Amino acid sequence: MSAVLKALGLFGNARGSGVIFTLHHVRPKRTDAFQPNAFLEVTPDFLERAILILGDAGYDFVPLETIPERLAKPAERPFACFTLDDGYRDNAAFAAPVFTRHGVPFTIFLTRGFVDASRSMWWETLESLVAKAPRLSFDFGNGPQSLAATTRREKTAAFNRIATYVNTTNEMDAVARLDATATEHGVAPLQITRDEAMRADELKTLLANPLVAFGGHSVTHRGLARLSTREVEAEIARSMEMVEALAGTMPKAFAYPYGDARSVTPQVRDILRKLGVVIGVTTRPGTLRGNTAADLTAIPRISLNGLYQKARYVSALASGIPFEMMRIAGVRQNYDR
Repeated sequence: MSAVLKALGLFGNARGSGVIFTLHHVRPKRTDAFQPNAFLEVTPDFLERAILILGDAGYDFVPLETIPERLAKPAERPFACFTLDDGYRDNAAFAAPVFTRHGVPFTIFLTRGFVDASRSMWWETLESLVAKAPRLSFDFGNGPQSLAATTRREKTAAFNRIATYVNTTNEMDAVARLDATATEHGVAPLQITRDEAMRADELKTLLANPLVAFGGHSVTHRGLARLSTREVEAEIARSMEMVEALAGTMPKAFAYPYGDARSVTPQVRDILRKLGVVIGVTTRPGTLRGNTAADLTAIPRISLNGLYQKARYVSALASGIPFEMMRIAGVRQNYDR
């Protein structure tokens, strides 16, 4: 028996009832020499290929909000949902036309601080800063330290070190230090947000497309696990209220910032339930099974990673086999950014 047939025999149920895909940027391939965030973007052509592959494989394309019903009464055909995090402007310019051409519903998760440009997108700021500066001074909490950033290896090391600092300390303070350092080097953090993220008027225009829906994605895009209960409640509720003001109805879904242990904890999930949010999506990779319906506050999603824009990856990921193999092997699954 071939390896493929063996895999199908062992993991025949790995596909489950359906799958939710996560995207961020959808835009033409960039030519920048330094792109540490490249995994967060796919081209419109790749998105279209993914849709065609799934369609040929018999998937139904359904709105995210219908998932509870689809899981409660599984159909013969599997379903696929598409979601996009952070509300990038290219979602309207490049992703929406692809979805519209194929009649595919999609949900964009919005961060309030990005919509009103009051909060920097720190990973975008950090990429711009390190790409521009051959050397920079950054305070990790014990005074300024000099970081070389001339070669690609040095730039990658500097980017990773600062990103780790943001993700492991007081995020508000760390991002403020990053923004201040970027400003010293002529990089404007809030201008990056204004350039990259859609404003309220753009989002209202996009709502004319019947295929689009919005969900909440916090106010400041901070890891919720490190915040107080009161702060978490405000992050969730105020982002959902913003979406309600835009769309006219309260959204059913919320995407946890980062989607991993930085935000997804039993305590935060309890708060989501308390606030009446029906669907909470993570970036934990996996397919959806019937038992997912028992608790919809931590639904897995599969990232369409910009570093793997090949047709075969779409089929492999949708099959669920890679994640089932990892589960059986006891490998801890990583989350998205």
